[in-house]
Amino acid sequence: MSDSTTIRIGISALALVFLAATLVPAPAVAAAAPLPGPSPQIRSIPIPGLNNRNDSLPWTVLILFTILTLLPALLLSMTPFVRILIVFHFLRQALGTQTAPTNQTLLGLALFLTYFVMQPVGMSINKVSIEPFAQGSITAWQAVERSADPMRQFMLKYTREKDLALFVEMSHEPRPRRPNDLSMRVVVPAYIISELKTGFQIGAVLFLPFLVIDMVVAAITTSIGMFQLPPVVISTPLKILLFVVADGWNLVVGSTLKSFY
Repeated sequence: MSDSTTIRIGISALALVFLAATLVPAPAVAAAAPLPGPSPQIRSIPIPGLNNRNDSLPWTVLILFTILTLLPALLLSMTPFVRILIVFHFLRQALGTQTAPTNQTLLGLALFLTYFVMQPVGMSINKVSIEPFAQGSITAWQAVERSADPMRQFMLKYTREKDLALFVEMSHEPRPRRPNDLSMRVVVPAYIISELKTGFQIGAVLFLPFLVIDMVVAAITTSIGMFQLPPVVISTPLKILLFVVADGWNLVVGSTLKSFY
């Protein structure tokens, strides 16, 4: 028998052994593999408001979150925040710096100035409302009613009679004998539009000196034939320089705060 024949016989034998091992199942291995048992039952946890259609808890939670979302804006509209922020906006527009100071910087400064002005009102609310409620001598609703009185007095101090008369007429309520008898739904919108007018008045006054600089620079650049150069390129640095030399931030913030005293 030649060597080539021996090699062929060996290869054929190996192929038969491999085929037999593949086709014949291994009972020991199959028996060792455990069968998957039944999956554990998942227990559902009852959630109040979802399993009972008649339960009003989801609507209560929705209304509560809506009120909490709008509450900061509602409270800030009853403070000097509106006037201060409008003044800062007009100041930035007058200077010609669209993004400096940033909105976050102006917002933070306006919040701190609002806290400074409203601190006496907050102390009064704490004395007549929060402390008695913490001691348990009054209910939550009584605390809210007592808190409204200092806020009403503050807003009436800076609200124009014309704006109050407008909302009293639109509300179809009987004319009160005293300003403190006015409801908050009349006082709050009247106070807001009064603050808007005051803020715009201060902003218009701030615009005047910077507007003069813009007009002078535009006239000079036009007279010397510099038509290709925008006047804003020259007027903006001049306005910033004038504002810094005059200590503008001290003047603006001081004048705005003095308007509340």
